[in-house]
Amino acid sequence: MPEIKPITELRNTNEISAICHEKDEPIFITKNGYGDLVIMSIETYERQLGLVDVYKKLAEAETQIAQGVPLLEGREVFKKLRHKYKNVRE
Repeated sequence: MPEIKPITELRNTNEISAICHEKDEPIFITKNGYGDLVIMSIETYERQLGLVDVYKKLAEAETQIAQGVPLLEGREVFKKLRHKYKNVRE
């Protein structure tokens, strides 16, 4: 269940920070009873951005499929990648 706090509780920054890291999800801040802000840890923010990126790429792929763009064979793609990066070491 989402954490909802009034804006007056932002005075206690240590508590808000602890909640953000413990819950690992955003905290919704209200002002005069209405939604005003969303606060989250950097880790949660980065995870959310990663999900948005994945959804964007999936939408692009679905659009390409709908437009009839030919699909690539997985084995062939990996074969080309191995050939391209065969001399690259981590």
